[in-house]
Amino acid sequence: MSEANSMKGDYVQMDEVGWAQFPAHLCKGDIKFKLLHVSPERGGWTAIYSCKAGSSFLPHIHLGPSEYFLLKGRMQVRGGEAAGGATAVAPGYAYEVCDVHHDHTEFDEDSELLMIVYGALNYVDDEGNTTALIGPSQMLDLWNASR
Repeated sequence: MSEANSMKGDYVQMDEVGWAQFPAHLCKGDIKFKLLHVSPERGGWTAIYSCKAGSSFLPHIHLGPSEYFLLKGRMQVRGGEAAGGATAVAPGYAYEVCDVHHDHTEFDEDSELLMIVYGALNYVDDEGNTTALIGPSQMLDLWNASR
């Protein structure tokens, strides 16, 4: 996949694309991903994630809205219902608004998640300092580096 090809439109046969390890500086535990599409014109990307039980994404802020489809499993979004977030159970769908903070999103069981991101994700440390800013070109770079 390249940005040039994504400008023409893409079709991806997902079972023919291998999983890549999601970068350890963006998650805890075993999370793999397949980058399906990069859209510079809308400032986003589409990816599917395979998340092992106990894995989690590190704290981040959505600088644009996002949509996700939980295809398999269960995840505690923003700490889950007990912490004021949501407990997502497959099959499930959510739309998330711009500027939503994900301090803790963890997978209770092996899960698969299709994510459509508009804008960048701002990964932050405990003090709120940016540790990584992931927009479409950075996501493409992560994908290419993982293969």
